[in-house]
Amino acid sequence: MTPSATVGSDRLTERMTALIGEIRAVVDRGLPPELTAYLVGERLAPHLLAGPDGADALLTAGQREGDPDRYRQHVLHAEPDGGFSVVALVWLPGQETPIHDHVSWCVAGVHQGQESETRYRLVSDGRTAHLVETEHVVGPVGSVAAFAPPGDIHLVRNACGSTAISIHVYGADISRLGTSIRRVYRLPADGRR
Repeated sequence: MTPSATVGSDRLTERMTALIGEIRAVVDRGLPPELTAYLVGERLAPHLLAGPDGADALLTAGQREGDPDRYRQHVLHAEPDGGFSVVALVWLPGQETPIHDHVSWCVAGVHQGQESETRYRLVSDGRTAHLVETEHVVGPVGSVAAFAPPGDIHLVRNACGSTAISIHVYGADISRLGTSIRRVYRLPADGRR
């Protein structure tokens, strides 16, 4: 399933503008992808929680809107040089991605609700290939996952009964590419580790 998408969907909040500045400072260091993702995750984590009054100071109302047919992607920012993008993904109950990997390093943080992630590794005997489930992670509000290809194959779903929102930072220009997904896997998958 491909997300529905909006680009530049509303103005940026002051808190999002500050987060983008923190991400830029990390990305501009030119570090390896794994370390960049880890450090961006450290910057993202404190911004995921609501303010002391419970208000969401990170996203506008428009950036929190979902789509009844599939998870929705709001591209909040794309760096002019293509160095990174910030995206809000809005998931209504039961919505999920296909099993996929990414075009670049990625950081994902849960801002509202809860997300369920199943991670896989690709196994081949030289003639055929299949996916093996390696881990199942449930991410509550405030949790962050950071990774870089290869080895970033997963499926993400909203398994809770309410809307889930996650903030994703990608090391690519998602406004130009349209998606962070490099490949969708339609191979057999099993739960063996």
